[in-house]
Amino acid sequence: MGAMRKRYEELETDDGKVVRYRRHDNGGGLVAMTASVDPTAFVAETAWVDPGAQIGGGAHLGAHVWVEPDAVIGPHARLGTHVHVGRGAVLGAGTRLATRVTVGDGAQVVDRTRVPAEATIPPAAHITPATSHTLAA
Repeated sequence: MGAMRKRYEELETDDGKVVRYRRHDNGGGLVAMTASVDPTAFVAETAWVDPGAQIGGGAHLGAHVWVEPDAVIGPHARLGTHVHVGRGAVLGAGTRLATRVTVGDGAQVVDRTRVPAEATIPPAAHITPATSHTLAA
């Protein structure tokens, strides 16, 4: 019989606060106790969802995704591997982020926008389907 995996982790932030994360039932990723993740969302085992973040129904967070505090991931959004979503950023419903995308703090990506691999979205940017092709890798 295999070893039981711990259902939660505790991490200390730079300012000394201890944040507890639990394993999400769908995928096993780590979700802060104060984050809100829909049960139908998939959070890969190596993904992290920080305090105050919200993940909508049917969303898919790939391996090594990091969602910072207070970010919002809309329903049915798909985040590829190694994606970093900054503090307070908002990704609309059905948004698609390819591998190694970085989303700056407070950025907004509107519904159904596709963001190419290795793109960097600047902090506070407003990205639409018409502007996503201009993002620098």
